[in-house]
Amino acid sequence: MLAFLVPALLMLGLAHAASSAAQDETAARARMVAEIGVMARETGAETGRARFSDAVMAAMGKVPRHRFVPPAQERFAYDNRPLPIGEGQTISQPYIVALMTDLIDPKPSDVVLEIGTGSGYQAAILAELVARVYTVEIVEPLGKRAEKLLGELGFRNVRARVGDGYAGWPEAAPFDAIVVTAAAGAVPQPLVDQLKPGGRMVIPVGEPAEVQHLLIVEKGAGGSATIRRTLPVRFVPLTRDRGKISP
Repeated sequence: MLAFLVPALLMLGLAHAASSAAQDETAARARMVAEIGVMARETGAETGRARFSDAVMAAMGKVPRHRFVPPAQERFAYDNRPLPIGEGQTISQPYIVALMTDLIDPKPSDVVLEIGTGSGYQAAILAELVARVYTVEIVEPLGKRAEKLLGELGFRNVRARVGDGYAGWPEAAPFDAIVVTAAAGAVPQPLVDQLKPGGRMVIPVGEPAEVQHLLIVEKGAGGSATIRRTLPVRFVPLTRDRGKISP
């Protein structure tokens, strides 16, 4: 009997530890969401969004950010700050992810393009809110890793590839919205062209040595674009011509 009892107690202990860890992660996500709400109120005059939608906040509270950071960074996963993910890249601050998501006014029927997959976290948040996400990453190891992780986590409505995001994803266009997670020197015209009339793009713009600003680009019914500037931000640069597009 003892031979069976010890493994049973071990399994019980492991189950308790797993349950405790899950509770800790849930509590950490709740704290992160609360901090995002405070920052939204504090920056509302600049962003026009003093409160993010319930759907966006629910997605931020659901997606396991700790799965999208390297093991050495997991203990910081729910801190409201960017973290390194390798290859000289970062996972964005949760508040910025929530803000950029909210600024495109995501709808359940939307098809959204993301430029700069990185860890895959922004794509996962979008996938909770829209019908389909197309995401492009120029750094091949990151793109492949993110694609694998998104599949493991069950995000079947995300399609990823490695390539030059400046060119967008023409064969899947037009898009209801575009989210760019790297700073361009100017708004890329190919991305504007791939927006639907009435569509919206959120993109950081500015050279690496300059102050960058998060811009909202709205495409009118006639095809012309209007641009509104919001917060000063700091993103890695939008790089080009590094790697080939994979099928």
